[in-house]
Amino acid sequence: MIAKRILVKFSGEALAGEDGYGIDPEIVKYIVTEIKQLVDNGIEIGIVVGGGNIIRGLSASKGGVISRTSGDYMGMLATMINGVAIQEALESVGVNTRLQSALDLKEIGEPFIVRRARRHLEKGRVVVFAGGSGNPFFTTDTAATLRASEIGAEMIIKATKVDGVYDKDPHKFDDAVKLDILSYDQALNEHIKVMDDTSIALAKENNLPIAVCNMFEKGNLLAIINGDKTKCSIVQ
Repeated sequence: MIAKRILVKFSGEALAGEDGYGIDPEIVKYIVTEIKQLVDNGIEIGIVVGGGNIIRGLSASKGGVISRTSGDYMGMLATMINGVAIQEALESVGVNTRLQSALDLKEIGEPFIVRRARRHLEKGRVVVFAGGSGNPFFTTDTAATLRASEIGAEMIIKATKVDGVYDKDPHKFDDAVKLDILSYDQALNEHIKVMDDTSIALAKENNLPIAVCNMFEKGNLLAIINGDKTKCSIVQ
């Protein structure tokens, strides 16, 4: 096992299923089943989820009616909705879970306190970090790298719909080539959208590897943590 404590980043769109919006209960059930497999193997897990299945701050602010700041806060609230769904689903399969929020929403979740988060992880609880970073103009990718750094995670796993990073869109180009390993600088200099540039730079600063994998292949997360590099692309 190459990592004892990890952070898993899911996009909000991943929860939507084929509809493209909202929360698909079957997708959420599948996700928490994969997470439970990690917990059962003694791995400490933090989760960050986006809100794009409900609203994206940048998109909401287009047209000038809603400011970018307000749009981003709307996006943060969307991540709270997704966070509650994941917490409930995890607990329905017997996984002790805590939802921590970067926003002050004490009726829904705990405030984010890094020492408390680490203590939850040490006790075997999954911690879902919602509300992004709590600041506008920063993505949930950046929030994921920030939280991973704060809790001392050994790896970020970005769970997507493709099995890694390609030199071009594999859905559009048949000759797309998978990049098994790439450096932080390569991802930044070549504008390879593993995560946004801020999050990659933060991962580089904290020497935090990022594994990009297909979340819809059963057992992928555990295989990656056990060192199977064929299941993902790694930025390090």
